Amino acid sequence: MTSSGAWLPAMRRYLAVIAVANLVWETAQMPLYTLWRTSSVVSIAFAVIHCTVGDVLIAGALLVGSLLLFGAADWPHGRFRSVAAMTVTLGIAYTIYSEHLNTVRNAWTYSDRMPVLPGLGTGLAPLAQWVVVPVLAFSAMRSVVWSKFSAG
Repeated sequence: MTSSGAWLPAMRRYLAVIAVANLVWETAQMPLYTLWRTSSVVSIAFAVIHCTVGDVLIAGALLVGSLLLFGAADWPHGRFRSVAAMTVTLGIAYTIYSEHLNTVRNAWTYSDRMPVLPGLGTGLAPLAQWVVVPVLAFSAMRSVVWSKFSAG
């Protein structure tokens, strides 16, 4: 595979890992929200799916934005780390903004089990999600792209 054709499998792998990992993460962190105690199983399942779809869309948009700002014509071979770092940074910034906005609007509320950042009140679970999941996705992307590139 030539480096110019590597971006498509890279994007596919990234989005696949983002989708699966966010579904697992959203499900696992649900007890940290009041919804876990106050809503039906159907409402909780809807929230998990709704949030996961939103996570995939946000992650895709952040990656595209990072590629526009820092990408190279031979990405992911060129400027891989710059794009990954910017994507994670934008994800952290978006999470702080979104969590603040949505908790102030009472779109969702944290349970007393959610650890929060002092001063900001941002939940540590969603903040960690936007570090761990993209790093995992970029790691998976890199391994599939480099293995195909070196084999082809």
